[in-house]
Amino acid sequence: MILRICSGGMICVAIAANLIPVYLTTFSETFGDLGEEQLGRIPALLFAGFIVGILTCGPLADRLGAKLFMTGGFGLSAIGLLLLGTAPTYSILLSAAALCGVGAGMLDMIVSPVVAAVSIHRKSAALNRVHSFFCVGAVGTLAIASLGLEMGAPWRGVTVGFALIPAALAMVVLKTDLPPLIHPEQARQGFRYLIRAPRFYIAMLMILLVGATDSGVAQWLPAYSEKELGLSKAMGGYLLTGFSIAMWIGRWIASLEQGKIAPHVILGFSSLLCFALYLTGTLSQSNWIAASACVLVGFACSATWPTCLGMTSDRFPQGGATLFALLAAGGNIGCLIVPWAEGMVAERWDIRTAILSCSVFPLTLALIVGALWIVEGRRK
Repeated sequence: MILRICSGGMICVAIAANLIPVYLTTFSETFGDLGEEQLGRIPALLFAGFIVGILTCGPLADRLGAKLFMTGGFGLSAIGLLLLGTAPTYSILLSAAALCGVGAGMLDMIVSPVVAAVSIHRKSAALNRVHSFFCVGAVGTLAIASLGLEMGAPWRGVTVGFALIPAALAMVVLKTDLPPLIHPEQARQGFRYLIRAPRFYIAMLMILLVGATDSGVAQWLPAYSEKELGLSKAMGGYLLTGFSIAMWIGRWIASLEQGKIAPHVILGFSSLLCFALYLTGTLSQSNWIAASACVLVGFACSATWPTCLGMTSDRFPQGGATLFALLAAGGNIGCLIVPWAEGMVAERWDIRTAILSCSVFPLTLALIVGALWIVEGRRK
């Protein structure tokens, strides 16, 4: 039951992260012809809320337990989605996006340490498997939202309907006992311990680049396909659905192969493949090849986030929720900065140039992973 609840938590995180991109151009039409920077501000505030939820609740969860924060995460997600669907002005829309982010951030923060606590062995495999439900939630969210656009369903009604999912899961958590996040007989590797470890800073940089690589395509794919590739608004939603399906496949494969292939190899290969697909997705003369390459970025970056979490958790086994909170915050900083920065680049040039500029993130990640593999391999 615990792993099922955690899987449901990742589905709710996916709803918060993927519903807004589908409706970016719809928001512009609803709230008065918003500019690219104003549109980029919406997902930026969503991920700002992620970071607030993560950093505020992460260190407290080790002391107060997981149940309080998982229930709160579901509850705030439900309230945020309800407010998003009923927002009368652009300012309230921004506030709703931030609130959705806080709730989703709490869930993102608490799910991983709970999974690690109940999966002592093969943490990376368990994390890849549970995080694959983020993709399941993304596919369901994008499919429903895109179908709604195609059929002319009101976006407000669709958004309010999604609020029922975290509300129901909050009720389930209240009736379920969750495990302690740190082994009671071992010393806790808290914040002071982590910030003194050089390896922790490398992990933070890696997860930031992972978040930047993921969001560099995902948050702007519908708008890119519509404005640069000449595809329909609904097709943009379907492409983002394909992105999430590709990510689900990649994470499921990684969960089966973890232990057979070194995590460094998975991260290095994935980041190089992302770099190649970024170039193809923005430089190809064929719109459909470009669109397909953007979709395949989902497969290429699929295992990077949970594998990075698993590697770092193995390195700091008593880091608890504090460790996962800091890592999640680092990843979401990448998710916050990049869509907003892309909006400013797109306003100065175009969306194609904005996405192309993000290819530096997977390339940098590949170089860091390669250097880390060499250094740690020599130590062994």
